Amino acid sequence: MNEMKRGFILILTAPSGAGKGVLSNHLIQSFRDIHFSISTTTRAIRPGEKLGVHYFFVGREEFESMIAAQAFVEWAEVFGNFYGTQRQTLLESLEKGWDVILDIDWQGARQIRTQMRDDVVHIAIVPPSPEELYRRLVARGQDSMEVIEKRMALAERELSHWHEADYVVVNDRLEAACADVEAIVRAERLKRLRMAKKIEPLVARFSNLFDGHHLA
Repeated sequence: MNEMKRGFILILTAPSGAGKGVLSNHLIQSFRDIHFSISTTTRAIRPGEKLGVHYFFVGREEFESMIAAQAFVEWAEVFGNFYGTQRQTLLESLEKGWDVILDIDWQGARQIRTQMRDDVVHIAIVPPSPEELYRRLVARGQDSMEVIEKRMALAERELSHWHEADYVVVNDRLEAACADVEAIVRAERLKRLRMAKKIEPLVARFSNLFDGHHLA
C-alpha cells in the first residue's frame, strides 16, 4: 500500500481485439498498488467466482436502490443485467494510494469524468488498421463470423470517441504499446495533485527547519 500519494482511476477503452486486456494485465504485473476495480452486478454468480473478489453480487431491487442513492459513479445495463462501479469503494482505494483500472466503455468513461475529472486518466487503445483488427479477431478463434462482423461495426463507434481520451496508444507492436502505457502511468503518478500528500509535509519540514532553527 502506498499512502504517500493519491491514486487515480485508469480507464482503457478500445474495440474488441485491440489489446486492452493484454495491456491491462501487463500494468497489473508491472506496478505495485494498481489493480482492477471490482464491479457490482445483478447477474448470477458463476462457478469459481467469489463475492468481493470477482464482483459484488446483489439483487436487482438492491441495485436499483443504489442507483437512486447515487451510489455509483457509473452503471449500465448489459444483456438484461446491471453493472456498476461503487463510488465509496473507488474513493477508498484512491485515498489508500491505489491506482484502479476500470474495464468500461467510452460511455462509462464519460460518466466518471463528469464526476471525478481530476482523478481520471483515460487511454484510448487503437488498432493500427481495420484489416489488422479483423485479422486479430479471426485469429483468436473465439467468435463466429457473424459476431466478428458485429464487433467490427462496434469498433467504428468506439473509435469515434478517441478524442475524449487523455492519451492515445496505437497498438501496432505489443512491446511498444506496453512501454507506452507504462510511461503514462509513471508520469501520472508524479502529477502535482497526486504528490501533494508526500510533498506538502516535506515542504513544511523545510519551513520549520529554517524558522529560527539551524541544521545540526
